[in-house]
Amino acid sequence: MLKFAVTHFARNTLAKVHYSSGVSIRLLPSNKCSFEDPVHVTVSGLNPQQRVVLRSKITDEKGLVFKASATYQADNSGQVDLNRDSSLGGSFTGVEPMGLFWALKADVVSSKFALTDVTRTQLVDLECVSDDKVIAKVTNERHCIADGIRRIPVTEGRIRGALFMPPGKGSFPGILDTNVFRGAPFELRAALLAKRGFAVLALAFQGYQDLPKKADKFHLEYFEEGIDFLRQQPEVKDQKIGLVSISKSGDLALSMATFLPGISATVCVNGCNANTVIPIYYKDICVPPLMFDVKRSKMTPLGLLDIGDCMNDPMSKEGLPSVIPVERASGQFMFIVSEADRNWQSVYYAKLACDRLKAHGKNNYELVKYEKAGHFIEVPYMPFCLANFHAAANHVIFFGGEPKAHSEAQCDAWQRIVNFFQKTLSCNTLL
Repeated sequence: MLKFAVTHFARNTLAKVHYSSGVSIRLLPSNKCSFEDPVHVTVSGLNPQQRVVLRSKITDEKGLVFKASATYQADNSGQVDLNRDSSLGGSFTGVEPMGLFWALKADVVSSKFALTDVTRTQLVDLECVSDDKVIAKVTNERHCIADGIRRIPVTEGRIRGALFMPPGKGSFPGILDTNVFRGAPFELRAALLAKRGFAVLALAFQGYQDLPKKADKFHLEYFEEGIDFLRQQPEVKDQKIGLVSISKSGDLALSMATFLPGISATVCVNGCNANTVIPIYYKDICVPPLMFDVKRSKMTPLGLLDIGDCMNDPMSKEGLPSVIPVERASGQFMFIVSEADRNWQSVYYAKLACDRLKAHGKNNYELVKYEKAGHFIEVPYMPFCLANFHAAANHVIFFGGEPKAHSEAQCDAWQRIVNFFQKTLSCNTLL
């Protein structure tokens, strides 16, 4: 309580100092917004043609600080408008309305922004600096859960995760959201999809609560229980079900869409067309894992491990038994891939899946490619991850991509995902 009082006093005192200087930073349409929303940043009260540095900072759940900065020159009326004016240097150059957000990065290269608690508002502090003095400051409050969205912890039978339900009685299409190899739920994506009118179950599958820390095999029956739980919700009953996935969970989603009944739409972000690393079982079916050879890894000029060519080829003799027979699926597919992904050959895998569907006379797929994006295409304005610890490789690895292009991909892919689910699951949009 004392810490809050001191912080609150400091913020109010600072605000008064900045107000008396006549310089102010304004965020439009408001200082508060959803995590996925852009803001319009302007600075007023400067001297004509005055040069200033704008800085941004956010601290993640692990206490890691991510920062960005850029130099601007005020116009003749003493204003800077990030929608209009070019950065003259810093973390980025040129006209970049959201540059202070997408360029956020930690001093440690191998850092991924940690955000698991969606009930916590993400605070981005923006400062205007002149002659090494802060002359204006504002905080952008970025909310993960929109008003009215219900977050319901799930410990039903053996399934674990969190259910996000839009306001109202429904009915809402359902989406099962699975995350990367670590297996813990990515609640932010689920919460933001619930804002758009979907009932979303962020399902954990390992390394979470009382689930096994590291599974040595996956049973699709577990995921089927999650889907059945979603279908049984009164707000979802009789509605269509979709899947959204990324990385390792991509082949889990393709397996679900293939072997489980009633999946209407599947989004696979930088996944593989073959089951990878861990065997999958469903009833009397076993899909063996596609494995990798770390001897094919290499070091980047930054000294990071590049495993992009380590996975065995799904089309090789040893790889073919691991390929998921997606032609058996009845729903629609959207494959989102990054051409600069160095986790593995995402573009190649997606093309193999699409070619297989086409060869079986199906046109139930869409392939979206981003030239310079890296592996973790997540929600808009999630800080870029160039490298981080990889659970399967048990090492920090290089994930590829360029920050600006990656941010643009996240914004574009997010709207495509929402549109895809709205079209295939036939829901009403919530603004």
